[in-house]
Amino acid sequence: MITGAADDDPSAIGTYASAGAKFGLGFLWIAPVLLPMMYVVVYLSAKLGQVYGKGLFAIIRDQFPRWVLYPTMIGAFIGNVIEAAADLGGIGAAMNLLIPLPVPLLVAGTAVVIFALQYFGSYTLIRKIFRWLALILFAYVIAAILAKPDPMEVLKSTFIPRIQFNIEFLSIVVACIGTSLSAYVYTWQSNQEVEEEILKGRRHLWQRKGATDVEIERTRRDVLTGMIFSNVILYFIILATGSTLHTSGQTQIETAAQAAAALEPLAGPAAKWLFAAGIIGVGFLAVPIMTTSAAYDIVQGFGKKGSLHAKPSENKFFYVRTGATLLSMRRMWPDRSSGGSRCRLSWKARPKALQQIPDREPQFPVSQSSCLKW
Repeated sequence: MITGAADDDPSAIGTYASAGAKFGLGFLWIAPVLLPMMYVVVYLSAKLGQVYGKGLFAIIRDQFPRWVLYPTMIGAFIGNVIEAAADLGGIGAAMNLLIPLPVPLLVAGTAVVIFALQYFGSYTLIRKIFRWLALILFAYVIAAILAKPDPMEVLKSTFIPRIQFNIEFLSIVVACIGTSLSAYVYTWQSNQEVEEEILKGRRHLWQRKGATDVEIERTRRDVLTGMIFSNVILYFIILATGSTLHTSGQTQIETAAQAAAALEPLAGPAAKWLFAAGIIGVGFLAVPIMTTSAAYDIVQGFGKKGSLHAKPSENKFFYVRTGATLLSMRRMWPDRSSGGSRCRLSWKARPKALQQIPDREPQFPVSQSSCLKW
């Protein structure tokens, strides 16, 4: 559930809202198409973490030469920092709709809260907070219901794709693929499996290696549930914006906050508040996951240990995570526009689809290793 919710970060919300506004209900088919893609890759990441007993980049370091490891690691780190910066801007812009304060001030406050959670929070506390934050995404289901879509048109558009062979349409398709298959999702899922093992008292690698059939089946159900949840939210975001913004002619939506503001005159103030609340809530979930994933990548890529269970004073991993958070904050700071806030998110998502090729490529040869018990 946490991984699935993090996949619907403010960047993703902006992309899906843009797709719904531009192409209406005719874009609903993308949700069932993306589901098997997301499930397979995240399930693979989870199983690698379970069977090897270590995180994704620790596995890549063991199995691949350095010329594969380092470019992949650096690309994932840069991508995570840039997306975390975009999401911080998205949170600030969404909060600005509800609280009339300058966006940079709101972003700074958000970063302080995230930093405090990372510094003072135990893994158990962080997990509990993330689970509750995931539930706020159901606000998009309510927002879509408030939009009062035509049920027959919704049903038809879900199962009958309306493909357009033009640059604008295909670029949005690529953006949706890129934002739903984000590198931080793979890293987080594999490492969360390891953190759960440590929580059970399996602190040594030899205790964590291997997995029973029951454990693998639990992981399969867990990942499937999370990816269905993620795609249901994706679906209702497109449904909400497609039923309101597209039908009213407001097709140029570039940010999630812009979509929230535009919904108010069409579906009422409740729709705006729900949409903005979803951006803020999932942003507080996604940004620490992104910066933590960036830290996992760097620490494991250099052969060091890092865990959310360790104390900051004993853990180099913590300092990398802090650095990633500060870099994300600095990355979005120059843009002081509350409308932009470095949050033209659908455009940021398009190159991410190409980034996934090197990020995912090492997973598949590793998964076929004869020493693994699947």
